[in-house]
Amino acid sequence: MLVRTVVKVKNILDLPWQRRYCFLQCDPVFGIRHTIQQKRGRATMSRTACIRRETTETRVAVTVTLEGGPILVRTTIPFFDHMLTLMARHGLLGLEIEASGDTDVDLHHTVEDVGITLGQALREALGDRAGIRRYGQAGVPMDEALASVHIDLVTRPYLVYNVPLTAGQAGGFDADLAEQFFRALVTNLKATVHLSLSYGSNQHHILEALFKAFGRAFGEAVTADLRIAGPLSTKGVL
Repeated sequence: MLVRTVVKVKNILDLPWQRRYCFLQCDPVFGIRHTIQQKRGRATMSRTACIRRETTETRVAVTVTLEGGPILVRTTIPFFDHMLTLMARHGLLGLEIEASGDTDVDLHHTVEDVGITLGQALREALGDRAGIRRYGQAGVPMDEALASVHIDLVTRPYLVYNVPLTAGQAGGFDADLAEQFFRALVTNLKATVHLSLSYGSNQHHILEALFKAFGRAFGEAVTADLRIAGPLSTKGVL
């Protein structure tokens, strides 16, 4: 039996300049939260989550929808916004991020905290991960660069970042911050993720290929499959 609830959620849609409510449907059997949407005159469900994180260094709000939706990213770091936007677009995700931080000191705190909050939101949206394909992989070329990502949505966080980048920047974004972002994301998502660079020389192209590949691999892993009953594991849990 499904229980319909209306919950006031502290997230990007509940910031002081935007007062809204999220209409959620909670499934007590599977523990998955859904938003209720209207599509062609009938209600449909989508896996969604809204998370907000505030520290003395940063303020981050994230809303994700695994079935897709609006994409609006504002972190005050333009190149990072671009990477997150194309990651969501190629992963067919709905993503709204509002973030600010002490970027006058360094970009590290904001980038890492966005990774933490996004990982938590994706984990919550996945619920108990029942009925999904679990694994996803993608290889993405970007001109001279070729990157690949393999994902297992098991709840054991582990990151392999096989990307031999040299020190430098792409659009004012320190290239080595990408690893810090993905490490924070993977740890809080609770997944095993391997990111690899086969070759490439332009840092913008390398980072863009990595973010696109992650989006595509994640989109494949979270795809629901009617042939899968419960979590895709012989243990019965992920």
